[in-house]
Amino acid sequence: MLVIVKENYGEVSKEAAAEIASLVREKPDCVLGFATGGTPLGAYKELIRLHREEGLDFSKVTTFNLDEYVGLPPSHPKSYHYYMLENLFNHINVDPRNMFIPMGMAENVHGFCAWYEEKIEKVGGIDLQILGIGANGHIAFNEPGSSLGSRTRIKTLSEKTIRDNRRFFTKEEEVPRYAITMGVGTIMEARQLLLVASGATKADAIRATVEGPITAWYPATIVQMHRFATIVIDKDAASGLRGSYAGF
Repeated sequence: MLVIVKENYGEVSKEAAAEIASLVREKPDCVLGFATGGTPLGAYKELIRLHREEGLDFSKVTTFNLDEYVGLPPSHPKSYHYYMLENLFNHINVDPRNMFIPMGMAENVHGFCAWYEEKIEKVGGIDLQILGIGANGHIAFNEPGSSLGSRTRIKTLSEKTIRDNRRFFTKEEEVPRYAITMGVGTIMEARQLLLVASGATKADAIRATVEGPITAWYPATIVQMHRFATIVIDKDAASGLRGSYAGF
C-alpha cells in the first residue's frame, strides 16, 4: 500500500487524475471503476481538461460505477447516473455502450446484481478502481459490518451515511435508505485501487484505514491487503497518521 500526502485538495485531484490518465494512455481499452461523492470531482475536472487540452482518449475505455441509490431513476438529479454524466461522461469521449452504472430502478435487484458481477467478469475485470471513504470507514456503500468477501448487492444505509448524504437533498425524508453497491470482495478483485480523501473530517477514517487493524467494522481497512493500492490524501486528511509517508 502506497500512501501519498499532498499539500491540498487541488494537488490530490491532480495526482489522482494523473494516475488514471497514465493507465488510459498505457492501456487504451482499460476498465475503470468510478466513484461518486464530493472528493472525486476535482480529479474528474482534471480528466476533462486532459481530454480537451491534451487529447486523452477514452473512446475504448469501459467503465463501471461502484453504486447507485435504490429508487432513483437515472434522470433524477441526485442519482449517480446523473452525477457521472454531468461531472464526467458528458465531457469526454467515452462510448455510452461501455458505461455501466448500477440500476436503482431494477425490478429484480438481486438478478441485476448477479448480472453486474457477470458483466465485470466478462470484460476481464476492473483495471483501476477509484474509491472514496466515508467517515465511518465505508467504501462504496459497504457499511460497517459488511462482509469483506461480499459481492454486488443491495445494502441498507447506516444512519451516519444517511446524515452525511442529507446535504445533497432538500429534505431528510428524500434521502434514500437503500443502495446497490459493489461488494468489498468485488472491489478487492480490481488490479489496482486508488483511494482519495481530503480534509480534516476524514483524518480519523484515514488513520484507521492505513494504520488500524483490518476489520469488517471498518471496511476500508481491507485496502491494506491489496497488492497495488494507492492512497492519495492531503495534509489535513493525513493529520492523524503516526507513520512517515511520501510527501509527509
